[in-house]
Amino acid sequence: MIIPARFNGPPGSGNGGYSAGVFASQVGADGVSEVTLRRPPPLDVELSIVDRRVVGPDGDVVAEVGPAEKVDAAVPPVGHAEAVEASRGYDGFVDHPFSTCYGCGPARDDGLRIFPGRLADGTTAAPWTVPADVSIPVIWTSLDCTGGWTVVGAGRPYVLGRIAVEVDRMPSPGDECVVRGALASAEGRRALVHTTLYGPDGAELARARATWVAIA
Repeated sequence: MIIPARFNGPPGSGNGGYSAGVFASQVGADGVSEVTLRRPPPLDVELSIVDRRVVGPDGDVVAEVGPAEKVDAAVPPVGHAEAVEASRGYDGFVDHPFSTCYGCGPARDDGLRIFPGRLADGTTAAPWTVPADVSIPVIWTSLDCTGGWTVVGAGRPYVLGRIAVEVDRMPSPGDECVVRGALASAEGRRALVHTTLYGPDGAELARARATWVAIA
């Protein structure tokens, strides 16, 4: 099991959502899966699964995978046009801690280019055109950064620490979707966020609950 270099988040490490989606898919947990990242996922390195733990070649635990309680909150939908308008004000266009992030990096023409802008109520919204190579890890990626940008700010970077995802239905390549994020709570260096993915018809496709951790 390898996280290819193109699926990076911070430079030199895997995008948290994509990596977690790969790990959950490999473990094959039934129902809702939750992944806790114990260290930045390495890129282009062979990783192994040992007792629901993702282990690197040096023996260090990269992540832990297990079942989770259902994700009990959805961020209410908004229209695609409203998401497009919100995206124009994406803070990451001005100050992005990881501008080459596969999920939300404006410096990546080959990434998902999900640019979540903030609405008046503090939630985030972004339009997303589903790529041809859509997969479960790609869906996990779409549910990652949009929640994080409810707390990420100028000079205040966060990274994903834990994420639980519930996928009801996969979108099709080319679908014009909307991703929504909301901050549930914040204490100290940790923030709990919810994210929801909606299809072109406004139907919910997937939802996530995640913990983000502030870094220096």
